[in-house]
Amino acid sequence: MKRFLTLALLILTAVSQAQILPERDRAEVIDQILADRFNKLLPQLMDRTGFDMWILISREYNEDPVLRTMLPAKWLNARRRTILVFYRDKEKNTIEHLAVARYNVGKYIDSAWDKEKQPDQWKALMDIISKRDPKKIGINYSEHFGIVDGIVKTDYEEFIAELPDAYKPKVTSAEKLAIAWIETRTEQEMEIYKELVQITHDIIAEAFSTKVVKPGTTTTDDVVWWLRQKVTDMGLETWFHPTVDIQRNSEKLQDHIVSFSNRPSDKIIKQGDLIHCDFGITYLRLNTDCQQHAYILKNGEMSPPDFLKKAFSDGNRVQDIFTANFETGKTGNEILLKSLEEGRAEGLKPSIYTHPLGLYGHSSGTTLGMWDSQGGVPFTGDYPLYESTVYAIELNTTVTLPEWNKDIRIMLEEAGFWGKDGFRYVNKRQEELITIPKRK
Repeated sequence: MKRFLTLALLILTAVSQAQILPERDRAEVIDQILADRFNKLLPQLMDRTGFDMWILISREYNEDPVLRTMLPAKWLNARRRTILVFYRDKEKNTIEHLAVARYNVGKYIDSAWDKEKQPDQWKALMDIISKRDPKKIGINYSEHFGIVDGIVKTDYEEFIAELPDAYKPKVTSAEKLAIAWIETRTEQEMEIYKELVQITHDIIAEAFSTKVVKPGTTTTDDVVWWLRQKVTDMGLETWFHPTVDIQRNSEKLQDHIVSFSNRPSDKIIKQGDLIHCDFGITYLRLNTDCQQHAYILKNGEMSPPDFLKKAFSDGNRVQDIFTANFETGKTGNEILLKSLEEGRAEGLKPSIYTHPLGLYGHSSGTTLGMWDSQGGVPFTGDYPLYESTVYAIELNTTVTLPEWNKDIRIMLEEAGFWGKDGFRYVNKRQEELITIPKRK
């Protein structure tokens, strides 16, 4: 813990100095977080979901997405066939982290296979199962949650073929356990998450400045590739290609399909434009996802027009309505429909498409709408909201502007945390338009 606290302070210092941790320190942070998750979080999740054994099976370069999140920092992939076994003895309050592999998987998962004594890896796994005699065995397969559908056909069939008949009825989908592992954030992770979001905001602030944007010359693609290059130069990664788009008074508002998949590229940014970005980074195995707006000031303007300020405040209002409806145990569909109803009752035109965020960008957990499923999302939207989870609070509201004789769309996205004390943004949200040039 002392070493982790030292590294946490190092992270804070690095962020304040616009620096990123060197790889060696990143690895230590990642492994410390894994230790905490294996020893403290995993037993709670196994007890909550009723599993006393969880088996994950992968082969090199074809990793189960859940197993990938369990590999130590020095392991960039599984090796050969990697089999992990977690066994929880609730009565003794113990948990074993075992690898049916030739070597330990980092510091916290011990090798439990001596190939010289038992040459067959599958039989070694069966010996572990028989010795512990579990009541409920979880395997990662799921019809509706892709991230937790990690076991491939070959491995599943070989596993079942080798499994003694007495244990076959005990094998079931580990869907709920795997989702819980992916979606649940620890206190350590949340301390780091604040800094990731701050880094994301800082990059956007630089992109939406006169350092990058020269009205009349700079294109939307110029800003997009500046974002990509900035992230690379910082030693970070993006988990999706950023986008930058323009709304202006001389152009009709595009429908959602154009906005999300066919937006025009390489448009020249001009004075009086409302520009918008969608951007996220990956760092220390966590992901951010952020959408913000900026206004290009015209000559003589000191701030955006009042009608754009009001439109932006409508976007914040939709956020407030939506996040006020978060409640542990409610499904994503319940929260979505209530929020849309309340927003429309206030005269707003909301669209909500919020997704879990964390170890993956579009992560596992409850889905709170999709842009093309505003009546609810079957299956993933029926999953309940749990505490200690993070979401990309992603939504928009359409606003009619008589001044432009058209509709515009205020599209916002910020990382939000749901915990025992309610909802909070991981590190603030945008509450006013950025201006280019900056006037404050």
